[in-house]
Amino acid sequence: MTGRTFSFEDLFSSSIPSESGSRQAHPRSRYDFGVAYPDPDSLPLAELAEALRVGLEEKEGELALYPHPQGYLPLREYLSEKLTRDRKLSVSAEDIMLGEGSSQLNHMIIEALVDPGDVVLTEDFTYPGTLGFLRRFRADIRGVRCDSEGMLPDALEAVLRRALSEGRRVKLIYTIPTFQNPQGWVMSLERRKSVLELALCHGIPILEDDCYVDLRFEGEPVDSIASLNPEAVVYVGSFSKVIGPGMRLGYLAGSSQLLDRITAIRSGSGVSQFGALAVHRFALNGLDQHVAHINQILCNKRDAMLGALDKYFGSCFGSEVFWSRPAGGLFIWLSMPAGFDTARVAERAAKEGILFMPGVRLSPEGESGHNRARLCFGYNRPQEIIDGIACLSEVFQKDGVAAL
Repeated sequence: MTGRTFSFEDLFSSSIPSESGSRQAHPRSRYDFGVAYPDPDSLPLAELAEALRVGLEEKEGELALYPHPQGYLPLREYLSEKLTRDRKLSVSAEDIMLGEGSSQLNHMIIEALVDPGDVVLTEDFTYPGTLGFLRRFRADIRGVRCDSEGMLPDALEAVLRRALSEGRRVKLIYTIPTFQNPQGWVMSLERRKSVLELALCHGIPILEDDCYVDLRFEGEPVDSIASLNPEAVVYVGSFSKVIGPGMRLGYLAGSSQLLDRITAIRSGSGVSQFGALAVHRFALNGLDQHVAHINQILCNKRDAMLGALDKYFGSCFGSEVFWSRPAGGLFIWLSMPAGFDTARVAERAAKEGILFMPGVRLSPEGESGHNRARLCFGYNRPQEIIDGIACLSEVFQKDGVAAL
């Protein structure tokens, strides 16, 4: 019996992706501009340990119980106050659900709303993780052209009308309106109102992914889209970028109608009470000060990358190359001259110890953005960023020009 072979190949569900997923950890490199890590030296490890100790003492016996399906109530109460204060989004703790980072929540929202063939609208370049979820549920993903203030209303309306004229159902608008990933812009309030008006006119909900909103270096906050209509907009945030991705803790604010359905489809019985206790206690006693501290660190890193791009890319490629100058977040969006293949350059750069994300991987249709690249400045120290951009410029000169 033990000698017989067995295969799952003909047993897999038709709903799972046909390609195999990666079981490899993210590769580490000398210059990691590829992943939106926060600053590793500023992780509040001692403070989190103390917060957990205090939380466990105060909530003795909590770990003996399964968590509430929506997550630890005191943390949801804290988030209710934070969202009202910072995002002008008046929601109660009962309107909030905790999740394992914003990604899990986005996945569940898409699972709850999207059937195969449904049209979902996104920015013309957006977060590849969400694109993966949409492809997982076989959505028809269509990008909307953007400028420095976000989705262009005329472009959004044109894409909407085209889909409707084809007899397709537009099920969702997904947007990252603040320090957009990868483009870095902040959607203006007037633009947010215009996008919401179009969505309401056609009965389409908006998924507002606001996981970078606390990472502001300059300017004034813009009201959340959800604050303009909490029933039609699902709001998602995260502690990953302000505390650490390893905490795996995000949050969703939405209508009770949607929360009821998401609760029914989520696996398990809520997020880790262990992590929620630590984050709650830390948030009460030091999160705001910590965010101010890391924003200064990230601002210095952004400036180091911008200065290095001016020096090493501007001098080599002149006016044909340009990049975003974000007021917050973790991303700089690089645009090379037409004809460059950043995917090809990325392979060579990785051999030189430099990671970045080619633009085509952030494209809804997976075809545009061959001359674009996303550069993350959160992980490396400022001098490492400068050295890494200098090395990357050399790789582009060697491998990029050959692709023209």
